[in-house]
Amino acid sequence: MNATQANDADERILRTSPLRKLLGRPELGSVVGAVAVFVFFAFFADSFLRAASLSTVLYAASTIGIMAVPVALLMIGGEFDLSAGVMVTSSALVSSMFSYQMTANVWVGVGVSLLVTLAIGAFNGFMLTRTKLPSFIITLGTFLMLTGLNLGFTKLIDGTVSTKSIADMEGFPSARDVFASTITVGGVGFKVTILWWLALVAVASWILLRTRAGNWIFAVGGNQDAARAVGVPVTRTKIGLYMGVGFGAWISGQHLLFSYDVVQSGEGVGNELIYIIAAVIGGCLITGGYGSAVGSAVGAFIFGMTSKGIVFAEWNPDWFKFFLGAMLLLATLLNAWVRKRAEATA
Repeated sequence: MNATQANDADERILRTSPLRKLLGRPELGSVVGAVAVFVFFAFFADSFLRAASLSTVLYAASTIGIMAVPVALLMIGGEFDLSAGVMVTSSALVSSMFSYQMTANVWVGVGVSLLVTLAIGAFNGFMLTRTKLPSFIITLGTFLMLTGLNLGFTKLIDGTVSTKSIADMEGFPSARDVFASTITVGGVGFKVTILWWLALVAVASWILLRTRAGNWIFAVGGNQDAARAVGVPVTRTKIGLYMGVGFGAWISGQHLLFSYDVVQSGEGVGNELIYIIAAVIGGCLITGGYGSAVGSAVGAFIFGMTSKGIVFAEWNPDWFKFFLGAMLLLATLLNAWVRKRAEATA
C-alpha cells in the first residue's frame, strides 16, 4: 500500500471527535442553562429538591412541552404558529360542547375535536403555501378568528363564557384516565401529561433524525427553494407540520377539559409565545433549519423549573416574566455562540 492509499484509508476511518459532536448539538446551550437553573433553585429554594416538588415541576413543564415539541418542528421547518395557544382552547371547547349538545359519549366529542384541530392545522398550512404570505400573517389571522369563535360559539350555545359540566357523561372517567390521570410512583403522584410529553419528544426525535420526512423538515427550513429544486415536497411538509401543531393542541385541550370538566372560552391567549420561547431556549433558530425536539423539551423543563422554583423560593411571582425574558435572551446568545463554535470546528 503506497502513501496515498494509506492517507485515503485514514480518511475513511476518521471519526468525528466527541467534542465536535457535542458542540454540534442544538440543545447544548439549553442543557447548560437547565443545569444552571436547577442548581440556582436547589440553592435558594429549600423545598425544590423534594420528590413532590419535582412532580410539580415536571407537570408544569409537560403542559408547555406537549405543545413546544410540534412548535419546535414547525420552527425548524421555517414557520411560526401564533394560533397555537387558542387552538388548545378550541380543542377543549369543541370536545365539550359537541359531547354535551349531542348527548353523546364524551369519546365522540374527543374524536370530533381531533378532526377539527387537524383541519385547523391543515388550513394554516394550505393558506401559507397557496398565498405565499408570511406565516406570521396567516396564523395571526387564525388566532383572531379562533379567539372570536371560541367566545362567540360558547356564549351562543351555552349562554355564558364557559362550557357546561360533562363530568357525569358516559366515557368521562376513561377519558380522564387517558388525558388527566395521576400515576403514583413511590408515594408521589405524577400527571399522565408527563408520559404524553416524553412520547411526543421520542416520536419527534425519531422523525427528525431517522426518517426522510425529518430531512425534508430541515431542508424546507434551511432553504425551501433549494429543497423544492431537489424534489422535496415543500407544500406537503409544511401542511404536515401545521397539522402536527394541531395534534399537540388536541392533546393539550383534552387535558384541559378532563382536568376541570369545564372550559373558559377566553383561555389560551398568549400561550403561543410561551411555546415559541421554549423552542427558542431549546436551540431552535428563528430563521429555521436548526433545532431539535429534545431541545424543546429542555426549554419546557427550564420553564417549569422557573415558574415553580419562584413559588418554592417564596418570591414574588411577578418576577417570573422577567426571569423568562432574561432566559430567552441568554439562551439565544448561548445557542448562537455554540453554533459558531460548531461551525468553526467543522
